Amino acid sequence: MNPNHRPLPSSSTGYRTRHVAQAVQLLVAALAAQALPGQAQTAAPKDALPEVRVKAEGPSGYAARRSSTATRTDTPLVDTPQSISVVTQQEMRDRAVQSMAEAARYVPGVGFAQGEGNRETPIFRGISTTGDFFVDGIRDDVQYFRDLYNIERVEIFRGPNAMIFGRGATGGLINRVSKAPEWTRSFGGSLTLGSHGNRRLTGDIGQPLNERVAVRLNAMVEQSDSFRDGVSLDRKGVNPTVSWRLAPSTLVTAGYERFEDDRTADRGVSSFRGRPLDTDPSTFFGDPERSPTSTRLDAVNLLVEHDFGNGVQLRNRTRASDQHKFYQNVFAGAVDASGTNVAINAYNNDTQRDSAFNQTEVVLPLRAGRLQHTVLAGLELGRQDTDNRRLTGFFAGNATSVSVPVSNPRTSAPIDFRPSPTDADNSGQATVAALYLQDQIELGPQWQLIAGIRADRFEVDFTNHRTGQSFETRDTLYSPRVGLIYKPLPSASIYANYSVAHMPRAGDQLSSLTLSNSALEPEKFKNYEVGAKWDVRPGLALTAAVYRLDRTNVVVLDPSDPTSTRTMLSDGQRTQGLELGASGNVTAAWSVSGGYAYTEAEFTADTTATLREGAAVAQVPRHTFALWNRYDFTPALGAGVGVIHRTKMFAANQLVATAAAPFPNVELPGYTRVDAAVFFRIDAHLTAQLNVENVFDKQYFLNAHSNTNITPGSPRALRAALNVQF
Repeated sequence: MNPNHRPLPSSSTGYRTRHVAQAVQLLVAALAAQALPGQAQTAAPKDALPEVRVKAEGPSGYAARRSSTATRTDTPLVDTPQSISVVTQQEMRDRAVQSMAEAARYVPGVGFAQGEGNRETPIFRGISTTGDFFVDGIRDDVQYFRDLYNIERVEIFRGPNAMIFGRGATGGLINRVSKAPEWTRSFGGSLTLGSHGNRRLTGDIGQPLNERVAVRLNAMVEQSDSFRDGVSLDRKGVNPTVSWRLAPSTLVTAGYERFEDDRTADRGVSSFRGRPLDTDPSTFFGDPERSPTSTRLDAVNLLVEHDFGNGVQLRNRTRASDQHKFYQNVFAGAVDASGTNVAINAYNNDTQRDSAFNQTEVVLPLRAGRLQHTVLAGLELGRQDTDNRRLTGFFAGNATSVSVPVSNPRTSAPIDFRPSPTDADNSGQATVAALYLQDQIELGPQWQLIAGIRADRFEVDFTNHRTGQSFETRDTLYSPRVGLIYKPLPSASIYANYSVAHMPRAGDQLSSLTLSNSALEPEKFKNYEVGAKWDVRPGLALTAAVYRLDRTNVVVLDPSDPTSTRTMLSDGQRTQGLELGASGNVTAAWSVSGGYAYTEAEFTADTTATLREGAAVAQVPRHTFALWNRYDFTPALGAGVGVIHRTKMFAANQLVATAAAPFPNVELPGYTRVDAAVFFRIDAHLTAQLNVENVFDKQYFLNAHSNTNITPGSPRALRAALNVQF
């Protein structure tokens, strides 16, 4: 571990050791059960409670047919009136996915910003977020890099989804579906070695103990370097789960996860005169040795499901998590007018968040005359306690930056991290109590209607320890969703959708509350969408959607004020576009996943003196195209090819040039990247694969956080994996 990492409290270390030891005991027990001679495979009772999950069907395993997340009922995706992409476990394995950004790489309408090298920052339809992440439908919003070692599939929603998920979910969200115990013995694992010191090992063991109890253990360890000088990654995770059938119709599933992630916070390169600096992609600006970021997560999950018969179901899900994140960065600032020197800045940030959520849902099928209803009623209660503290890095002479040559942008100058008057030092308590009601109505053989509304009572008590100020917000958020579906064929649908979501003034990280904005109404997001879905065959799904997403209650300049200093709430941003998607089997041997997106995202009012109406939103290319293909020549040999194309985009929101800032906008050039893979089946249980990223060694820029923090794309890189499955 980097010596600059802040140590965790000793109690946390003891907590970790105790639970990891318990996980190891479960692993030993599962391995022992695997080794028992003559151990019979145990099946679940025939009348056992059915699992309600997304089901990947078709030979390829790329196409998902159903989802229980979007509506909280087991519904075919073709009957769900909104844009949803499901990245299945098979697709993630074929593409050698190791991060959330890689999982979403072939999903139309979704991008990822840099996140300052310490967090994931997806961009859904022009809306950037760091908090719209969920696991099994429950909020998981601390800023960190999530792993996929214990994930069955990744569900990516576009458009506001607050009716089901609550506050936020404004432009879209990502939900991870966890692997759960099954009543089938299984053993799986993967060893990956690759370029730039990529080393990763995963394991997945499932064992039924008897007809009522089954266990599963997922574990992962990774130690990798990077094409970026001095950048490294060290992460590990363990996730034991157990399912217990208390009765034929009652299932209880409990799990615990311990996850650790230590890496270098890499904020990329700076820019000069509207372009990223022309430098070697490996060049680190600042000091990687003093740029550590670490995450510690302990989470407990409990799910209770009961089937009353005739389609009536009761579910109660609880998640409690303790997350500690620390990051420090010594990173690039602006380049001087001559282009020869670059400023280096530094700061660190420490966040502790304890979260607890409980959801209770009832699904009730009803028949009223000729109409068939599926009614969902839900209650969610939650509380999050957050402590956040930031320190500024001061160089010699009490300066907050130091200048170094662009030709050698590393620094070893002494840095003193201490509070400045504007640094965050706060604590907050957020509570939510929400009720939601939804009705799925079959109006006839070809028409369906989904209508629902959610009411959240969201409260934040916030204390600024720097100023001693304490203030609060009390918001009642109403989030409706209405979708109408017409089915010309049983396997095809045409739909229209309207939905609303809100972002309270505390922001998606509950840290943006100030005395000046605490009385303002939450931002509001309204989405209008028309689309079509067609399951061309059981293993191939095609989708299309056109939409308009309006962001209102934004703080903008008052147009009646000649001084351009007074602000008001107004419409602030609009995104509109087209999304096309395809996933599944074109033929028995040819599997595909990907799509095209046309996106216009711009500001609809003068927000500041230089951010004017019509300005383009940061990091939203007008055109994106991505298509991954796998073709199996024989049962033992296959190959994959992926093409990713993006047009140019701005690193930050487009500004008006001034005499003081003649180059306010940095443009990231468009690029086309090609990936490839080869797959070998060695025997019934063992496969091998070789993945090549950026086959033609294209030099490009992947994303950014600002005009001075721009991430170069990776040069050609290889990953070789050996996969075992019993």
